[in-house]
Amino acid sequence: MGVAAPAQAPPMSWWMRLLLLAVGYLTDATRRDDGTINRRLVSALDLCARASAAPRKGVASRDLVLDRGLPLRARLFYPAVAGPVPVVVFFHGGGFVYLSAASFAYDAVCRRIARESGAAVLSVDYRRPPEHRFPAAYDDGFAALRFLDDPKNHPAAAGVPPLDVSRCFLAGDSAGGNIAHHVARRYALSPSTSFSSVRLAGLIAIQPFFGGEERTPAELRLDGAPIVSVPRTDWMWRAFLPPGADRTHEACSLAGAVAGLESSRAFPPATLVVGGYDPLQDWQRRYCEALRGKGKEVRLLEYPNAIHAFYVFRHFAESEELMLRIKDLVAGGK
Repeated sequence: MGVAAPAQAPPMSWWMRLLLLAVGYLTDATRRDDGTINRRLVSALDLCARASAAPRKGVASRDLVLDRGLPLRARLFYPAVAGPVPVVVFFHGGGFVYLSAASFAYDAVCRRIARESGAAVLSVDYRRPPEHRFPAAYDDGFAALRFLDDPKNHPAAAGVPPLDVSRCFLAGDSAGGNIAHHVARRYALSPSTSFSSVRLAGLIAIQPFFGGEERTPAELRLDGAPIVSVPRTDWMWRAFLPPGADRTHEACSLAGAVAGLESSRAFPPATLVVGGYDPLQDWQRRYCEALRGKGKEVRLLEYPNAIHAFYVFRHFAESEELMLRIKDLVAGGK
């Protein structure tokens, strides 16, 4: 009698399996072997939500221009409260290449974070590769902090609560988690006089995207898991990294990601989310070890039955549980 192959995903409904298969198929259909992407097809497939100044379930939103020269935009989500409110600077996932702040899934995620945590959420519409490679996304994330550091930039429109940027969190999932980390690192390694108002209270890295040239046990064991596959991640790193770079590059490698942090006290306490059905989980645990090796505080949240990007899908019970954890983190300031 043969040994059963290990499961590639937790139990889920047939329609959720079909949805995840469709996401993977459509993602693969848009990328080309020469490293380019069919951006027109991507745009057609990416269902987007409009910003709404009228609150929806207690949360309103508006689009902002952070830098007209680039141009760099963001979507601000804010609860219907008097304020002042803490700020979560959010970076969406999508392998650096896909989706946007207006994508329906991430518009919904940011509304949930704002509603549950009582914080304003600034979702950064960072530039994407392969049209804009490293370090464009990191530059855009850091520019968002610069924007917030000047109170004159804060929206003064009716209904927008005052933003308390002395309680600022960086958050993101997958590639967005990678960007959030690198923006936090830039902030931590900047001169202490670089920011007059912004203070980072925490980093929330949800299944962040790191990697290397080797194939980890999780990548091999979970070959065929939803959302993430080795061919997809290989292609995404080639699209994002500078031409000719390999995965020893600082954007990808954990040694580069934490370089210099031992000398900084400004790197915020980190919360790391890891899923048991995520092929990237070994890299994420190594990320945790690398930060702790630099003397940084890391809180590890493990969800054994979670796939990559699980929290985007409300079908999974762990999605709601993570939102409650984020609420507690923001309320506690760490």
